[in-house]
Amino acid sequence: MSEIKKKSILSGVNFPEDIRHLSRMELIDLADEIREIMIETVSKRGGHLASSLGTVELTLALHYVFDTPRDRLIWDVGHQAYAHKIITGRKDRFDTLRQKGGISGFPKREESPYDVFDVGHSGTSISAAAGIAEARCIKGEDFRIIAVIGDGSMSAGMAFEGLNWTGDRKKNLIIILNDNEMCISPNVGALSSYLNRIMTGQTVTRIKNEVKIFLKSIPGIGQQMLKFSRQVEESLKTFFVPGAIFEELGFTYVGPLEGHHIDHLIKMLENVRNLEGPVLVHVVTQKGKGYKYAEDDPSRFHGIPPFDIETGEPVSGGRSPASPSYTSVFGRTVVALAREDKRIVAITAAMSEGTGLDRFAAEFPNRFYDVGMAEQHGVTFAAGLATQGFVPIVAIYSTFMQRAYDQIIHDVCLQKLPVVLAMDRGGFVGADGPTHHGLFDFAFLRTVPNIVVMAPKDENELQHMLKTAVTCDCPVSLRYPRGKGVGAALDEKVQAIPIGKGEIVFDPPEAALAIVAIGACVYPALAAAELLQAEGISVRVINARFVKPLDAELLCAAAKLNRIITVEENNLIGGFGSAVLELFMEKGLIGVTVRRLGIPDEFAQHATQKELRRIYGIDTEGIAAAVREMMGSGL
Repeated sequence: MSEIKKKSILSGVNFPEDIRHLSRMELIDLADEIREIMIETVSKRGGHLASSLGTVELTLALHYVFDTPRDRLIWDVGHQAYAHKIITGRKDRFDTLRQKGGISGFPKREESPYDVFDVGHSGTSISAAAGIAEARCIKGEDFRIIAVIGDGSMSAGMAFEGLNWTGDRKKNLIIILNDNEMCISPNVGALSSYLNRIMTGQTVTRIKNEVKIFLKSIPGIGQQMLKFSRQVEESLKTFFVPGAIFEELGFTYVGPLEGHHIDHLIKMLENVRNLEGPVLVHVVTQKGKGYKYAEDDPSRFHGIPPFDIETGEPVSGGRSPASPSYTSVFGRTVVALAREDKRIVAITAAMSEGTGLDRFAAEFPNRFYDVGMAEQHGVTFAAGLATQGFVPIVAIYSTFMQRAYDQIIHDVCLQKLPVVLAMDRGGFVGADGPTHHGLFDFAFLRTVPNIVVMAPKDENELQHMLKTAVTCDCPVSLRYPRGKGVGAALDEKVQAIPIGKGEIVFDPPEAALAIVAIGACVYPALAAAELLQAEGISVRVINARFVKPLDAELLCAAAKLNRIITVEENNLIGGFGSAVLELFMEKGLIGVTVRRLGIPDEFAQHATQKELRRIYGIDTEGIAAAVREMMGSGL
């Protein structure tokens, strides 16, 4: 098939109805072309490549067989939905993927009627599909519902809850289990092991090999028979390895099926379409399919920054060796602390590399636990360890820690257990957008009794806060931002910081106003103060360090200036600035004028971290402008 022919197919495809008249061969060529546009776009914009490359044929087959958007197609997480976006009216905007003002990296209802449910966290698709199924019955409507969930997401407790409910309700609903044998980090858990046994069981492998040898030995027609046998191989697997666990839960199980043979997928889906009751279709795909570097290293290409297509290597961002990422500093510090303290154990939720715990896992394999995409279990599991004298460090991104809120309250804080909640990606994460920004942890954690809530101003302070966290013998929340540090020199000796003590980082004579900043906002506040100093405006800058407990003495002293600006990379409602206002009210300092800078009552959209900080006025210029406005008002 020529390059011109390939391009002519995609150029005529704007919506799913455009693919339903294509031949099977044209669909194969269309799949190749979709992969090309994915690779080209993600190489420039970054994104979730490997998962989406693995589901191209499955996506085409689903839209070919089902009458979308009348039939409801629900994606879990959305990492695998790029082909879906391309053929549902967004092909011409796909180059804006994850850019400010462009299309989201995840399904989004406001973006397209083909996006049935907003997603971004794992394990939600089955429950959402079950809800839609109930609504369909109540309203007396007649359409099909298909949920696509990865094998990694099946480790989420919510997915099991959804399976349990759906199997019992007996509603017409199809679940596609996309089994690529890997989520972000290698899958863990009994279900993952079960799926692997289905695919690699010795009995099935032996039978397949014996049949192939026999067919090849038949003179004249052996090769033709072997070719035919491959076409029915998926059906034969069902006889040998039925999905007993799913059948017991009330599902009709079909599979496992090869997920890159589009003709077989279409035939199978056409048969499944009219089955009654809940059906689970087990489809096996290859993560990174069609791009060698993603096939060879699917973990690295799960979520990747811009890269060179020819080499597969990331495009240099100019990172200096003197500015390591917060994640890498966290990973090195945890290892160093664990060498000194054998009580320290580390836990992650399917993100050992993403959280920087891969080094810990290599050095202390017996003290490292990957619980899969099961944050709730991970936090309570840590609590159990803590009751036996261990100091668990639970490294989970801020956005995903939201899923374990009940466990934090009841299983950790109520019992005053020394569990460290290490939350990477605190604040803006950038292109992944509202489902992944960590903008709520200050607010949802500071209301919980017994917990210390803190955030470092730089990578060096992160080291010291980690030491503080593992030695303070109480629940601790420690959040830090995505990306590289500010280039601060790393102290060789790591020491604990007194709990609840902030510091003054800039204090010119005759300061007329105080900026009280927390975490990643301290350095922009300091730069703003230096800029204003050149303009003749003297401003004190305080690194609060702690959201809870606050340094009451330091803040009340700053209140004597009568003008305070708080700065945080967090939602303002209930956040750090609210805590400062509450302190002043409790102390009777009602004459102090306080302005809070942060994120208002809205979900921040996708853009770069730099763009978002500028939009919300928490960069250097935004902070300086707020000071000028407060000083100019005469307050």
